[in-house]
Amino acid sequence: MAMDLLQLELELVRDEGEVLHAYQDTEGLWTIGVGQLIDHRKGGGISKAASRFMLDERITQIATDLDREIPWWRQLSDARQRVLANMAYNLGVMGLLGFHNTLASVKSGYYDVAATQMLESKWGRQVGDRAKRLAAMMRQG
Repeated sequence: MAMDLLQLELELVRDEGEVLHAYQDTEGLWTIGVGQLIDHRKGGGISKAASRFMLDERITQIATDLDREIPWWRQLSDARQRVLANMAYNLGVMGLLGFHNTLASVKSGYYDVAATQMLESKWGRQVGDRAKRLAAMMRQG
């Protein structure tokens, strides 16, 4: 007889709880979700498939948030859309929205100016090569 997987899932959620952020369990080990051990000290982690699922889900959410906050971003070239999405992934959408001058430059089509602003920002100094790559994409479109 096949095990009822849906029932098992419901029972595990009930018994383990479900926490949507990393937390330390009763043994002090890092855990997430429904008792999923992620603490590398005990061999925990996630699969590549789980990592890519979370990546895809976050990219979708970022695009939705950017559509709401700066709908003009969809009029940009593919490369420039990816620059803004990449920055939003790193900074959060609200963090990206703090780049008032850079976003104004992008919206106005002053891509070289925007690239320079990106590089000269605190973020640009912190992320180094990432900022250089994204600034080049912004310039080249």
